[in-house]
Amino acid sequence: MLEFKFDTQLLISGKNLNEDEINDTITRNFKGDCLLAVGDDELIKIHFHTNEPWKVLEYCASLGEIYDIVVENMERQAEGLQG
Repeated sequence: MLEFKFDTQLLISGKNLNEDEINDTITRNFKGDCLLAVGDDELIKIHFHTNEPWKVLEYCASLGEIYDIVVENMERQAEGLQG
């Protein structure tokens, strides 16, 4: 069994985005691992493993427009099922 089962990925489009601040906020406030927050001040790609993807989505939506959202259940994938 995985400690964090949802692979959460999305793009944030906005203005004055700061990947370091976003990384720090997610690290401090959300339980998970494998965080990537990369991009520039107008577009950030997020990749994060968590059990509460809705909280990450809510935070990211507060920063700008979110899209290309993918949330996959890695436990189901490990069992050969659709994630």
